[in-house]
Amino acid sequence: MTKSILITGCSTGIGYYCAHALKSAGFNVIASCRKVSDVGKLRSEGLQCIQIDLSDEANIIQGFNEALVLCDGKLDALFNNGAYGQPGAVEDLPTAALRQQFEVNLFSWHTLTNLAVKHMRQHGSGRIIHNSSVLGLVALPFRGAYNASKFALEGLTDTMRMELRDTDIQISLIEPGPITSKFRENAKKAFVDNIEIQSSPHEQDYIAQLNRLASQTVPQPFTLGPEAVYKKLYHALTAEKAKPRYYVTFPTYFMGYLKRFLSTRWLDKLLIKNR
Repeated sequence: MTKSILITGCSTGIGYYCAHALKSAGFNVIASCRKVSDVGKLRSEGLQCIQIDLSDEANIIQGFNEALVLCDGKLDALFNNGAYGQPGAVEDLPTAALRQQFEVNLFSWHTLTNLAVKHMRQHGSGRIIHNSSVLGLVALPFRGAYNASKFALEGLTDTMRMELRDTDIQISLIEPGPITSKFRENAKKAFVDNIEIQSSPHEQDYIAQLNRLASQTVPQPFTLGPEAVYKKLYHALTAEKAKPRYYVTFPTYFMGYLKRFLSTRWLDKLLIKNR
């Protein structure tokens, strides 16, 4: 029996790759994008695609209902993937920018998850997978907004996993490190739009950050392609018992290990070098 899945953030990167790969694997994929132009592009490539703007709750609900129509009233899985990073030191971060980061990276996922859980309870089963980050395990300087959104996601997901223990609804976190995508390009835009660089005591660090974000040719060390995330997603969707957490890339495994064994002060000393 064909399984159906709704995936957010499919215009590029992980979502784009996973939508195509799952379709090839026989899933009934409903992809979603924020921009109408991207919806048209994915449809032209043979995917079912709908518009979901993760900053608009009414649009999220409308999109979820459209997805139910496309899967004949039974959604088997939800992959929350659409997100972005807001760089900047916490002291320079406007509250409005932090609020927007949570709106897209957490609150929209919460809305979709609750809609999915209600639907899956009616049908007796389902899978929910959240694409988190190594920055949901450890914090890095100048990534406070993104760190906070992913830390919150991890806590909310751990809680829901326990609350769903008596159901056949399984919930998992995928925790990638660096993955090839347009994440840096989008983060640079958010940086320039919301952070007053010249008036900040962190100006020199910001210049280095902008140069790093602008680099399109030199990937971060240990960067993997989106297929690495797809392998974990496929297991979470098809295994009889999905894992609560899936690490992806060496940095995630390494940081998960160090967090268990290093003191907070020693971990800070190590992480502060990754500015």
